[in-house]
Amino acid sequence: MALLLLVEDDPTIGKVLESSLASAGHDVTWHDTGGAALDHAESRQVDLVLLDLGLPDMDGIDVCRRLRAVQPACVVVMLTARHEEMDVVVGLSAGADDYLTKPIRLGELLARVQAHLRRGGTGPATDNTLTIGALTVDTGRRRVTVGDHEVVLRTKEFDLLARLAAEPGVALSRQTLMADVWDAHWSGPTKTLDVHVAVLRRKLEAAADGTADPPRIVTLRGFGYRLD
Repeated sequence: MALLLLVEDDPTIGKVLESSLASAGHDVTWHDTGGAALDHAESRQVDLVLLDLGLPDMDGIDVCRRLRAVQPACVVVMLTARHEEMDVVVGLSAGADDYLTKPIRLGELLARVQAHLRRGGTGPATDNTLTIGALTVDTGRRRVTVGDHEVVLRTKEFDLLARLAAEPGVALSRQTLMADVWDAHWSGPTKTLDVHVAVLRRKLEAAADGTADPPRIVTLRGFGYRLD
């Protein structure tokens, strides 16, 4: 049984989601404000958060950032009526792992929640160390360094980098990366992959800062990515 935190201010939507998630066997706590949700997250462990971005007391993006700070291992899925691409990108960059656009389709929501929970934040890691040039990925301790600099990564960022590092120089398709890092039965948009790659690039480049043989994630247009 997973511990879920639902943050939704619309009572009709909230009741339907709470009931559906509880019927699927999850322990669901529902709050209708960002402040109440953060108070809950600061005192109790959470496995997954369903977070509406349009909250009455706080911007959902700010709530996402603060949730990530107090619950770094939990999965955050944004629920948004915003269709602009930039809102999605900002939300994913703020720490969300995924998003669903309203009106929510219950079948897709339940499948996506189950997919994230199956991954359990463990990703592809095994108990060894991968070294590619100046990059070291310690999958046993889940630590990353570039030269002498440690790189602090969120759960999915680490899992994605570990998957790329497991086959350096090999072109990996978007489908392969989504299946291995998120879930084999993933359905829906894959923009989250692009945002996670962009964040990884920034963090790796900042850590490299003059280091010889820095890691580089190469975009293969129309196919996927490769770690050089």
